[in-house]
Amino acid sequence: MSYSKIISSFRKKNILIVGDIILDRYIFGKVSRISPEAPVPVVDVMKESYLLGGAANVANNIIALGGQATVAGVIGRDRAGDVVKELMTGCNISMDSVIADSRPTTVKTRVIAHNQQVVRFDREDRRKLDGKDLISFMENIRKALPLFDAVIISDYMKGVVSASLVKQVVRYAKQNRTFVAVDPKVGHFHLYKNVSLITPNLKEASEGSGVDIRDDKSLLKAGKTLLTRLSCMAVLVTRGEEGMSLFERDTRGIRVTHIPTVAKKVYDVTGAGDTVIAAFTLAHAAGASMQDAATMSNHAAGIVIGEVGTAAVSPDDLLQSLISYPA
Repeated sequence: MSYSKIISSFRKKNILIVGDIILDRYIFGKVSRISPEAPVPVVDVMKESYLLGGAANVANNIIALGGQATVAGVIGRDRAGDVVKELMTGCNISMDSVIADSRPTTVKTRVIAHNQQVVRFDREDRRKLDGKDLISFMENIRKALPLFDAVIISDYMKGVVSASLVKQVVRYAKQNRTFVAVDPKVGHFHLYKNVSLITPNLKEASEGSGVDIRDDKSLLKAGKTLLTRLSCMAVLVTRGEEGMSLFERDTRGIRVTHIPTVAKKVYDVTGAGDTVIAAFTLAHAAGASMQDAATMSNHAAGIVIGEVGTAAVSPDDLLQSLISYPA
């Protein structure tokens, strides 16, 4: 199937994103002096903006690429939660499985001056979902899952993703033969057994596998270790300027594909992992092979890291990149 046909099929696919919802707040300004109170720059604020982060940004990427997306996650009963709802509504992201909790909405505030991040400060509560909230949350997912073509678990370790949640999502998915992809976090790798795909970066792959990745040989060992240990179908290791490496099972054992980067410039890697897993999952759901889905996600990532702040890719931009820089 050609890339253009795959991309044209995006609009028919509906993806469920389960995980941590984050509000990304950006404060833009300029620095012209150092504070007399401490050796820190004084930022003259010029403007401020809000963007969706975490699971909500994954959904935003799905929508931008032409697909349909529903988020299952938690927000607080606060102003930040209201902003998240406004942004998600504006992006046509379904919030049928979003619940409001007593915890504050997770907010990451980044101060940007002259295209450089000066400081970041976070507001969050990492308590795990439990009791009635967890039961209600999982029941919503169980009922909704047959309606979706794939599931993405977006784990930012903010309390939503747990062993019981992953286990139940995998069980429900297997009943419906639904593809489950995970954007992993160090410290949670033991939770991801029997999923379809994980997309760690180099640091995450190294710590998750217990292999110190220093060269191609150790990279191969780490990828194969994760594939075997988690009993998953594929592992996509994102390697920054080195591109990506896809490890997948086939009839002959384990196949490894190295994909060079297509990024021409790097301004901001914020949200790049969200773009990778969104593009890969949507492409695979639309009929792309694992290799083609990885290639498409690589191009999508190359586009977004050339922009400041969490960004999303349009179908036209993705197709143009694939045409301009063929494999």
